Parts: sequence; structure tokens; C-alpha cells
Amino acid sequence: MGNQQKVGAVIVAAGESQRMGGVDKVMASLGGKPVLARTIDVFQSCSSIDQIVIVLSEQNLEPGKRLVAEEGWSKVTDVCPGGQRRQDSVVAGLSRLKDCHWVVIHDGARPLLTEDLISCGLSEARENGAAVAAVPVTDTIKVVGDDRIVRQTPSRQNLWAVQTPQVFDYHIIAEAYRRANDEVTDDASLVEQLGYKVKLYMGAYDNIKITTPDDLVLAEVLWQKRGK
Repeated sequence: MGNQQKVGAVIVAAGESQRMGGVDKVMASLGGKPVLARTIDVFQSCSSIDQIVIVLSEQNLEPGKRLVAEEGWSKVTDVCPGGQRRQDSVVAGLSRLKDCHWVVIHDGARPLLTEDLISCGLSEARENGAAVAAVPVTDTIKVVGDDRIVRQTPSRQNLWAVQTPQVFDYHIIAEAYRRANDEVTDDASLVEQLGYKVKLYMGAYDNIKITTPDDLVLAEVLWQKRGK
């Protein structure tokens, strides 16, 4: 793989952890190591990944840099501060990538991903320009008005819950963020707004995002189940 096809990862972990009851979710322990370390380990050992940029909140910058030194992650080139919104953090991360043709954006608080999820995303993105891990929803979803009166019940078979990794051609995602006006929680929606096709590929139901203390308990159970 020449320079043309270099793959960079932006790990977004600059959130406030507001629903964690005072615990910092990315520094919380999972199987005896910080959640963030579990996430980065997968990217470090994935042969497709060439460069890793970690985006953290101001208070986690120093602990994050210490962690990188302790773990000896050779692919991590930058630990940089994020912004107010998730999209500001992604932009900060994108700006640190060097000559990457492909970008894998991933939530630092999704530590149960696998190398396989990264590789599948890359192969789908190479065909489509943008690929996003997602799973079919298992609940029935209702669309409601502000009054909470049900307006519509969309067919479940067409509804998918989006996860990360999200993989993009660097030029597409950079353009999407350059032109972003609205606040978004999902990188792909910006790419869709520009008219690009985004392909969903099968994520994993255990690729959960840790946002509450209960999620951390569940993640620990799933981690033990993997027999790590």
C-alpha cells in the first residue's frame, strides 16, 4: 500500500461524561485497563491502520499522554484537545492526519469493537467512499410530535441503529466538515447532506457505547465473556 492508500484513525473521546455520575467514562476501568486503552489497543494491533490521533477533553490530555507512553502505542502520533461539540473534536483530529487517503472515525467510549469491524468498514468504504457500522433495530420505533402523539410507525426492517467505526475517503469527510453548519452527532449525516452515498455494513450488538454507569457494568460482562 503506497502513500495513496494510507489509513488514519481519529478516536473521539472528548465528551463530558455527563451521564456517568462523576466518573470519567474513557478513563474508567474495563477489565483492569482504561476504556480508552481497550479501544486504542484494537486500532494499534489492526494491520490496516497506519496512524492514530486521539482527541480528548482538556482535563484528560495529560492522563491521555501518560497512557500513550505507558502502553507504547507506536501508531499514535497525536493526543490533541477536542472542541465544544463532537464535530469540533473530529475536525481537530482530522487536521492532525498526515497524507491519509482513508479515515476511520471511532468513539473512544466504544471499547468492544474488533479488528474485523475496522477491516470490513475499510473494504466497504473502498467501494462506496463512505461506510458506517450499524445494526438493525430490535425495538419498534415510533415517530412522534412535540406533544408525544404518535405520527408514524416506520417499518422496522428499514431501520438501523448507527455505530462507529465510520470510514470515509479523507477528501469527502474533510469537505463535509468544512461545509457543516448544523450540529450533528453522526459524521455520516454530514456526508449524506452533500449528496454522497453512505453504505451501512453490519456492526455488532456488543459494540456498545458507554454513556451511563449501567453501560460500564454491561461492558465488563461482555469483556469477561470474550475471555480476555
